[in-house]
Amino acid sequence: QVHLVESGGGLVQPGGSLRLSCAASGSVFRIGAMGWYRQTPGKQRELVAEITSGGTTNYAEFVKGRFTISRDNAKNTVYLQMNSLKPEDTAVYYCYKDQFGLNYWGQGTQVTVSS
Repeated sequence: QVHLVESGGGLVQPGGSLRLSCAASGSVFRIGAMGWYRQTPGKQRELVAEITSGGTTNYAEFVKGRFTISRDNAKNTVYLQMNSLKPEDTAVYYCYKDQFGLNYWGQGTQVTVSS
């Protein structure tokens, strides 16, 4: 089993920044992508960004140029640096890890962008 714990969410004003962290523990292997999805009430969960164990990244169009995903394989941790936040970025952000074809999810962390 793999256990994921997110941190770093909160309330921020438009134009501000937040950094999310997600630490994996348990039977963790360095292979497999890690990343972030987000979800708002009444909508499907959508991909925000993901990163392979080799460092290849993939971003949703709506965050390109504003968010940066990174990964520390030694710490089994993935980060999401979010800059120039907009009210429409308000959502619950979920971390995931793919391992041997199975996706593991964190419990989610709330990000609210509001003045």
